Amino acid sequence: MKTVYDFEALDISGKPVKLDKFKGKAMLVVNTASACGFTPQFAGLEALHKQFGDQGLVVLGFPCNQLGAQDKGSNDEISSFCQLNYGVSFPMMGKIDVNGAEAHPLFRWLTAEAPGFLGSKAIKWNFTKFLIGKEGQVVKRYAPQDKPEGMAKDIAAALAASA
Repeated sequence: MKTVYDFEALDISGKPVKLDKFKGKAMLVVNTASACGFTPQFAGLEALHKQFGDQGLVVLGFPCNQLGAQDKGSNDEISSFCQLNYGVSFPMMGKIDVNGAEAHPLFRWLTAEAPGFLGSKAIKWNFTKFLIGKEGQVVKRYAPQDKPEGMAKDIAAALAASA
């Protein structure tokens, strides 16, 4: 059985990151976009990172330009935008596809583990969020309109669970 720890991704500067470096931590994996109506959620994601980071939460942002072409910039431009506008200090990864033949393997796994509305395996829009427990399994999928602050109770429960 696969876990999130079986995957690797490039960080926003292009360096490979094996996700097993986060073993024993809860994770919130989010496909992000810089020019989306939900872009202000970066502030809420940063607040969760600050509130729960010391307790073992890792927020990972994965920019994606597939949905409405709302993240056209380079990785450097995206990184600067997130830091300047929202003070993002959680790890941002390199831009990826989340749907289709070129979808990142992590997102293929996430959507298979936690299908969306009516069993859909596709990511419908930017800021779809996946909570991963400390054992590397998907705990819950959140829709783009689900605000980060509404996830605090679930995150606290995931952090309290024994790994």
